[in-house]
Amino acid sequence: MNKLEKTLYDLILPLVNDKESLRVEETKNNKKIVNLNVVSAKEDVSRLIGKRGTMATAIRQTMAIAGRLENKRVMINFES
Repeated sequence: MNKLEKTLYDLILPLVNDKESLRVEETKNNKKIVNLNVVSAKEDVSRLIGKRGTMATAIRQTMAIAGRLENKRVMINFES
């Protein structure tokens, strides 16, 4: 698990109920772009996205800051 995966995992772990089903997976796309997939239980995914996507936006903005420290763009997808 690289730094960005670990940072995202630590960020969203307190937000989910089913901690056993939570996974963060990286898919290689480009040297400058990091795709992170958050896989969790269905009810936890809806909690992570939030009403009108407010929680997902906040998570993406936080991870964008972490990505800038490594000169990378972070893309996050939520899946159940």
